[in-house]
Amino acid sequence: MSDRPSLRHPPILLATWFGSGYLRPAPGTWGTVAGLPFAWGILHWTGPAVLIAAALALFGAGIWAANRFDALTDGHDASEIVVDEVVGIWLTLGLIGLAEPLTWIAWGAGFVLFRLFDIVKPFPIRLVDRSVAGGFGVMADDLLAGLLAGGVGILLFRLWPALQQL
Repeated sequence: MSDRPSLRHPPILLATWFGSGYLRPAPGTWGTVAGLPFAWGILHWTGPAVLIAAALALFGAGIWAANRFDALTDGHDASEIVVDEVVGIWLTLGLIGLAEPLTWIAWGAGFVLFRLFDIVKPFPIRLVDRSVAGGFGVMADDLLAGLLAGGVGILLFRLWPALQQL
């Protein structure tokens, strides 16, 4: 996008997660990475339940920001909008953190699982991505990807001891 909106506008700053959505290639991955330090800070000072609550609050703010970005660019779900990836990774890590200690392996697994589900978009994520419009649609598929990644992450860590004995 050559005529990208200025980061001086608060909804653009939020939608692009402080400009990380303007990075190339793979802005979704850059947005996910840019959300990690914030996740670490929230987890360090509070805990996984607050990270989940922060993800849900950011989900609401992200709807507003995505709608504003789309209105300024006459688009829908532009690749520069990455606040949805931040919501997804926060939700993933918060869910895993409720069940397991967040070691560096858990962080890595959460990151890989979230990016996998966000990119592949298995059912019902793909259905939401294709059928729900507006800022809510932009945000909802990543919320689902975060829920799925968190659930699979918990399952993998719970099954890991049994898998090692096979």
